[in-house]
Amino acid sequence: MWDHRAMKPRHAEPRVSAPPAEDLELAPGQSRELLKELHILTRDGRINQDSRRKLKQVRHLYQFIEKLLLELPDSAQGITVADHGAGKSYLGFILCDLFLRSGAQGPRAGHVYGIETRAELVERSRELAARLGFAQMSFLNLSVAQATTSSELPARIDMVTALHACDTATDDAIAFGLNRRARFMVLVPCCQAEIARALNRGKALSLSRTPLAELWRHPLHTREMGSQITNVLRCLYLEACGYQVTVTELVGWEHSLKNELIIARDTGQPRPAAARRLRSLLDEFALGGLLESRFPLLLPDPGAPSLPAPLA
Repeated sequence: MWDHRAMKPRHAEPRVSAPPAEDLELAPGQSRELLKELHILTRDGRINQDSRRKLKQVRHLYQFIEKLLLELPDSAQGITVADHGAGKSYLGFILCDLFLRSGAQGPRAGHVYGIETRAELVERSRELAARLGFAQMSFLNLSVAQATTSSELPARIDMVTALHACDTATDDAIAFGLNRRARFMVLVPCCQAEIARALNRGKALSLSRTPLAELWRHPLHTREMGSQITNVLRCLYLEACGYQVTVTELVGWEHSLKNELIIARDTGQPRPAAARRLRSLLDEFALGGLLESRFPLLLPDPGAPSLPAPLA
């Protein structure tokens, strides 16, 4: 391009190349080939900003997961992880690579199950695992209802994960975890739209009934309130069913707006008070219709949550 004022060519802005992978401080033994296949690294070992954000999220999540898995006692079968809504299985592959294949204590026994309803993604993950030698992974083309009763999964799962499982898929992962009596659940919810739709349907009645409805009168607030209420109800449900729940931030907001991390640890001690609070919130927001569809383990008596018998 010419600068007509100076009548000489203006120099183009220098191109900024993507930073090399060495800047990422990859874990010892971590598979660079895997990161290339997942399109986190380019073929020449570099990384762009979008991939950097994705890798940062998964690595942060892995740090939480690793601490939990290290609490589990050694066993012949090793740890078992079911990743619901696995998609392209970024999380499952990196978890298997860092914890089972190249951890600080060397290779470990265990297995990661990627559960995904899109057949083409399941097939792609199977092919990648076979090509890179990830024998400790299986990929199942199943819905949550099918996975709950599938003989392809062990009777008890150590950990259930769901990274950005959209809308009600997080609830499906929770239902699976409760059925298999998972020792841990690690959830990063996404696009919580179901309750926002319910709030919107009953908005006129709620506005006439309580001034609290002003909190979701406007569409933007409806979406935000729906997301907040959804995750609060999920946490209460997990507590009612015998889990200790921690809610924290996954990564900084500059990396992702879908940033809430819910960690649930099985205690075997149901909490009737949590069940009562959950029911009260459903009544307050006129969401009682969700009790049967989303919180089926709560008995008609709000003081007595019901659980499936713990699996061996």
